[in-house]
Amino acid sequence: MNTRWDLILVGAGLANGLIAWRLRQCQPALNVLLIEAGPTPGGNHTWSFHHGDISAAQHAWLDPLVAHRWADYDVFFPERTRTVAGGYTSVTSERFAEIISRALGDHLVTQTPISQLTPTSVTLEDGRTFEAGAVIDGRGYQPSPHLTVGLQAFLGQQWQLKHPHGLTRPRLMDATVDQQGGYRFVYTLPLSATSLLIEDTHYIDRATLDRDRARLNIAHYAKAQGWALGTLQREEQGNLPITLTGNHEAFWQAAQGRPQSGLRGGLFHPTTGYSLPLAVSLADMIAAQSYFTPESLYRLIRGYAAQCWRRQRFFRMLNRMLFLAGPDDKRWQVMQRFYGLNDGLIARFYAGRLTLADQARILTGKPPVPVREALQAVLKQTPRLRAFHDE
Repeated sequence: MNTRWDLILVGAGLANGLIAWRLRQCQPALNVLLIEAGPTPGGNHTWSFHHGDISAAQHAWLDPLVAHRWADYDVFFPERTRTVAGGYTSVTSERFAEIISRALGDHLVTQTPISQLTPTSVTLEDGRTFEAGAVIDGRGYQPSPHLTVGLQAFLGQQWQLKHPHGLTRPRLMDATVDQQGGYRFVYTLPLSATSLLIEDTHYIDRATLDRDRARLNIAHYAKAQGWALGTLQREEQGNLPITLTGNHEAFWQAAQGRPQSGLRGGLFHPTTGYSLPLAVSLADMIAAQSYFTPESLYRLIRGYAAQCWRRQRFFRMLNRMLFLAGPDDKRWQVMQRFYGLNDGLIARFYAGRLTLADQARILTGKPPVPVREALQAVLKQTPRLRAFHDE
């Protein structure tokens, strides 16, 4: 294998996998190495997104990775049930691994833990060192003292049922379940007539999800729906960051000139933690570059991340209302009210492209949380947030 590369991507998760694949499409002569500590690229995940989150051109090049798609989805709340128009799409880690492995061939190295990383080199635990024009670190989210976040913590199980489930579309949120001390909902994807991905999801302050309790929650939910669980096919879990406030300039200064992608670079939707749309856009941006140096990539990614951070300010304010205003077990009221808005606004919310009129519409009317507590949350008048400012 070559020891000098144009670009090395460390971590074969969603962001770096998409960068590698897009570069293979746009610049096949480029010498790119993708390194993964685990056995396969993509790990064990399901990435979903809304049709309007990415452009038509991006849909076209991403399409081979798509495993499932639906025309609309359902949401359930104690006082509102609704079918929302607009496509919903999922990429599975199995499909991701198949496509990326085939495209990269021996330019993908797995089961290779890293011992040291610099902007131009990577040293593996077995002592091998690879040098490159530049290195991008995409090894997933790392807690930062410069960001205050909550978490979307989840445990999902994919089940082969004994009988058909009868669902024709995803249940994006079923918040009619017991809230268990925070905003909790069940997320369900119908993968076939008899196969379901069921996720127990909690918006919580810290990574304290009880996995055994989550498994029991899934079993109880399936029983309540009349679904006879058969064979457990796979299980996934995660903690997606939900940004409340922070100092973005300090966050990127801490990278010390190292290009970072995906969650590692703070590139995710601030309210959902989903990262695929921003990862797709970043892959397009990097694939359009004619040369790679640490300095040029650092400027490019940092500039894009800063642009996203500025656009997301309103979302961070909403997150503070969700996490900090009102009783924990009443957080569902914020989302119930949101899903009373029109389809176009909801689509723009998930795409991260709210207009000023959208923002005004979200804030008008009777607030779903106490006004005084909502104002305190918006103005960050709580001890845990005083050390941060929303740059």
